Amino acid sequence: MSLSTVRLESQAVTLGQHLPSREALFTRLAEIAAESYGLDSKSVVEGLLQRETLGSTGFGHGVAIPHTKIADLKECVGLFMRLEEPLSFAAHDGQPVDLVFGLLSPLQGGVDHLKALAEISRFLRDADTVAKLRGADSADALYVLLTGLREQQAA
Repeated sequence: MSLSTVRLESQAVTLGQHLPSREALFTRLAEIAAESYGLDSKSVVEGLLQRETLGSTGFGHGVAIPHTKIADLKECVGLFMRLEEPLSFAAHDGQPVDLVFGLLSPLQGGVDHLKALAEISRFLRDADTVAKLRGADSADALYVLLTGLREQQAA
């Protein structure tokens, strides 16, 4: 399985991040969004923080899917981070989070945003996939798992 509705650049996939809070996480995600997709980091941080005030994006089982909509964005883009140490995230199951998939969508992309969220949640609900993501030894290995690059090259 791989993600097809979300553009994910290899430099937007990181591991070994040590972040003390959700705010620090969102700031780091925004920095990566600026570097990877040329987005305004301030807008990304503000959007993620504002969305989080509606309720935790902690998905459960150590996974979070923080998301927001961004003006002038043309397609759904992703950011993936495996944290060095799990972070308290107010997830519904109370478990701290170590896998974070950030989703940034176009401001007017309601249907695409919902499709992308659904695809990401299905992908990260699979226990085998999550175990592989936790066991990957590099950002490149994470990227391959997230994009299904090997399957595409083999075809």
